[in-house]
Order: sequence, then C-alpha cells, then structure tokens
Amino acid sequence: MRPGDDGRRRTRVRRVLIGLVGALLAIVAALLAAGFAATWFITRQVEARYPPAGRRVALAGGALAVLEAGPGEGRPSRGTVVLLHGASANGMDPMQAFGRRLAGDGFRVLAFDRPGFGWSDRIAGSAAASQAVQARLIAEALGALAVGPATIVGHSWSGALAATLALDHPERVSGLVLLAPALYPWPGGAVPGYAGWYRSVPGRALLALATHTVAAPLGLSYLDRFAAAVFRPDPLPPGYVDEARVPLVLRPATFLANLQDLDGLYGFLAAQSPRYPEIAVPTTIVAGDADPVVRTPVHAEPMARAVPGARLVVLPGIGHMLHYTATDAVVAEIEAVAARGRVAAD
Repeated sequence: MRPGDDGRRRTRVRRVLIGLVGALLAIVAALLAAGFAATWFITRQVEARYPPAGRRVALAGGALAVLEAGPGEGRPSRGTVVLLHGASANGMDPMQAFGRRLAGDGFRVLAFDRPGFGWSDRIAGSAAASQAVQARLIAEALGALAVGPATIVGHSWSGALAATLALDHPERVSGLVLLAPALYPWPGGAVPGYAGWYRSVPGRALLALATHTVAAPLGLSYLDRFAAAVFRPDPLPPGYVDEARVPLVLRPATFLANLQDLDGLYGFLAAQSPRYPEIAVPTTIVAGDADPVVRTPVHAEPMARAVPGARLVVLPGIGHMLHYTATDAVVAEIEAVAARGRVAAD
C-alpha cells in the first residue's frame, strides 16, 4: 500500500456515509412532507363531507356543538334527554343509534359533541381531558339552553362523565342511564399505550409530528377494522362509519383530544369512584356480558351496588356498542328512567 492510500480510503468511506445519511434524511423529509400533505387533504375532505350540524352554544372560551331533535311542533314533550358519546366518536353516534327514535317517541333530545370532538371547541385545552371540566362545560351549555333537569345518557368514556354531572351539577340531572360505562379503575393500571409519555418536551414534539403526518392516513386505512373491533362480538352495521361521522376523529386536534381523554381516564376514575354512593337520582346501568372493551364485572356491576336504588341490566351475548345492537332495550330503559325522574320531580 502506498503512503496516503489508507487516508484516501477513509475519506471515500466518509463521503459515502455522508451521502447515505443525506439521502436518508432527504427520504425522511419527503415522507414527512407527504404525510403533512396527506393529513391536510384528509382533514379538508373529512370536514367537507361532515360539515357542522345542529347549533353551537357559546361559552366562555369557545362553543359546544349540539344536535337537537324533538317531538315536533304542537306535540307535548315527555322531557329532555341529553346524549354523551364515548371515545373516538361525536354526538352523531348516539343520535343515529337511538336519539331520533326517542324524539319520535316524544322527547326533546340533545346530543353534544364533547369538547374537542366533532365541531365543539377544545375549551380549556388539555385540561378538558378531565370529566370534571367537561361536565362543567356541558352544565353551562344546558344552562344557556334553559335545560334541566334532564335524563343524562352516557356511553363508555361518558359513563363517568354522566356520573360527574350528577355529582357536581345535580340541578341539571333528573336521571342517569349509563351504557357500557367506564366507571372504575381497572386491573392492570392505565390504558396500554397511553402512559402520558407525550407530556415530556420530546414526547409532545413527537406526538405533534405524528398527528400531523401519519395518524390520519393510517387511521383512515384502519378505520373500518377499528370500528369492527369495537362492535365485537356483534357485526359492524353497514354504513356505521359514515353515518356516525367517525372520520372526524382523524383530524389532528381531535386525534390529540381523544388521546388526552383516554390517558386521563384511569386517574380520574380512581378519584371519582368513591363518590358514587352520593348519586341521588334514578340510575340504570345497561351493559353487555360479552363487552371486550369495558368489562361489565369491573365497571357496571360495582356501580349498581354503589348507587342507592340503581338498576342493572346485563344483556347476554351483547358487546360494547349495545346502543346499536340492542337498541330496543336501551330505549326502554331510557324511557323508564325519564318517567321515574318526572315522578321524583313531582
């Protein structure tokens, strides 16, 4: 080997490595740019397909969107029912499942987009991940609409939210119907994958990058499979994803709100669950014994024991989306609680 060959070879290797790193960075930048563009396009398409419906109720710091259906002009009202949707959803989910049917049966029905979901503003920012904050905002919106007391129906994540309304804002609540509700801290701790890692500075940066690049394209690809998994063991109803406006959750701000709500759930339930014996309104819990998402023995059954006079209805063979798969039973229990609430008020 001639003098200087080794140095020249190292120089060539360095140049090759620098070139490879540069090419890799260029590929990553191109992929990120494509992700940003895809997310922007998907967001615009989703918002065009599912524009605002109903009305917006102005509050300090923003507004909540609410869908409304009623018995019709000239028909007497049997009372007001407020619908609160679960995670990854919006007010159209319960409205499509049974809200319009209740309106046809003579009820005034209000289905809220929870803060940060559907077309509601994320009032209070990340603090809105707390059921206590969301309950306060919904109570304020009900006050602005001159509503209350009403029958509050909460599904899944909003089972705890409905309970919070009854505990913290009893003047707005005449009865509770909790559908496949998440109510107690579960064995094993917080939701796997939602350990609050995003609260660090690097975590927040990574999450912001992911929500604006890969979350929407990947979510759109897997949306039907995700919905089918939530419905198991029941079949996914044809047209559910579109009719319930599920793609709205793919927008970056809503995706983040959903993550924050899930991340804060366990801690909130641990703090709130000892208060359930204080609930003093007619309460019915409806759950399926085949629910793979929110386990009935962990949540619904202890709630029925905790709330004085509570009624527990366990539906055999039914999963998490019982408001779609056992609608007759759900509507019957809501109407029964509404009737009990009217008697108690009288």
